[in-house]
This record gives sequence, C-alpha cells and structure tokens, in this order.
Amino acid sequence: MNENDKYCAALVREADRDRYLAALFAPADRRGALFSLYAFDIEISRIRDLAREPMPGEIRLQWWREVLEGVRAGEAAANPVAGPLLATLARHRLPVAKLTDLVEARRFDIYDDPMPTLAALQSYASNTAGTIFDCATRILGETSEENAVEAGQVQMIANVITLLPRHAARRQLFLPLDMLRQYGAGPDDVHAMRASPELRTVLAELRLRARRHLTRLAAMSADIPEKIWPAFLSLASLRPWLNAMERTDYQPFQPPELPAWRAQWRIWWAAKSLERISR
Repeated sequence: MNENDKYCAALVREADRDRYLAALFAPADRRGALFSLYAFDIEISRIRDLAREPMPGEIRLQWWREVLEGVRAGEAAANPVAGPLLATLARHRLPVAKLTDLVEARRFDIYDDPMPTLAALQSYASNTAGTIFDCATRILGETSEENAVEAGQVQMIANVITLLPRHAARRQLFLPLDMLRQYGAGPDDVHAMRASPELRTVLAELRLRARRHLTRLAAMSADIPEKIWPAFLSLASLRPWLNAMERTDYQPFQPPELPAWRAQWRIWWAAKSLERISR
C-alpha cells in the first residue's frame, strides 16, 4: 500500500469499523480499491459536518463532481482520497454516472428541507448507499445490482436511526413526512427530541422494513457469488442492533451501540455463510 492507500484504510477504520473489517475478507489485491470507495463515501457523507452553511457544501460537492468527471485531475492526484478513487474507477471500470448521481443526491444533506415521502427516502438510499454496495461488488468482480439495492435500503434505515439525534439537533429531518403524518407525529417531535408514542411507531415501522430487506438479502444469498460477499458483510451486525431497539427501555434519541467485539464476531460468522446476515 502507498501512503494514500494507507490514508484511506485508516479513515475507513476510524469512521466505519464494520465496513473496514468486512473489507479485510476481500482478496488483498482488492482491499485498496474498496477502501478508496468507502473513503470517498465517508468524505461525501460528512460534508454537512464540515460545511455548516449550504454554499460551502455546494462548493465541496461540485469539486467532487468535477473530480469524477475528470476536470480536476491535477488537484485530485494530490488529494489522498480522490487520487486513489480515480485509480479505482479506471482499474475496475466503475460507473462514473452512478457516482455523480450519488454526489447529486447528497445535496439533500446540506439543506434543511424535510424528506417528503418514504418513496423519496428509498430513492435517496438507492442513489447513495445502494450505489456504494453496487460499486463494491464490481470491485470484487461481479455486478449485483438487485442485492445492492436491498443492502442500500437496510444501510440507509440504519443511518437514519443512528443519526437521529444529530439530525434533530440541527433541525434536519430524514424521517419521511408522510410516515410521520400517517402515525400522527410531526417534525416538532423530532426537533424537540420528544420520544412520543407516535414517533416510536414510525421508528418501529422503519426497523421492520430494515429487517425485511435483510431477510430478502439473506434469501438471495445462495445466488450471490462468494467472491462478492465481503461487499455485504458490514450489515451482519445490524440484526441484533435492530432487536435491541425492541426493548422497553429503548430511547430513540440514544440509539443502542453493539459492542465492538460482538460486531466483529457477527462479521466473521456471516463470512462463513452470507445467509446468516439476517439471523
């Protein structure tokens, strides 16, 4: 690994340990590419944290869009994430259009407009998390778009639940408005960090949907080539985490954390049989 590859690996290890551990089950000659992809995803997803106002966020997103389009080759070569990412795009022929669509979808993050519908959240999940899963399978040697879509839905629901306190603190709303209204909840419940029974019902439905997506992914696992399993192993820790939120003492604005040792064991366990991912 060169210094940029090491940088990407360290960034993923620090920001998304489950994904880092899952990548270690990939062949050694594919790990650097996976780390560059995941590092890119981390950089894009934290733009709102680094740029508190929309304009700086727009500038950062535009920079990444131009990197992907080959406009900023010189600047990209000097960037420890962009340089390896461009090498990965060329080596594994990743779909640049999908990655630019991901950047465009992330524009939602830098504004405070609410997520209008469940369908909008599902589309956002497909264009962001789903794209990363799709590109990861391509790096590992085979396209698996249907499975990537299922995985992306699970991952996005997990992200929405995990980041609920952070989003609420800055008055962002990723919980779909139509679901909130369906159960008699509203944005004020989220922004005030009020764990009303109605809000709990919305979160319970999202968890149910996440479990269904995991179950479908597990059901399709027999047809998923073993060589691309590492792309999905980071989801292995989600089932017990989702189950922990069914306890009576669950607090929506204090999501549970799965112990690191248990998450690591779950990933190792699922690496033996991907069907275990939903158990």
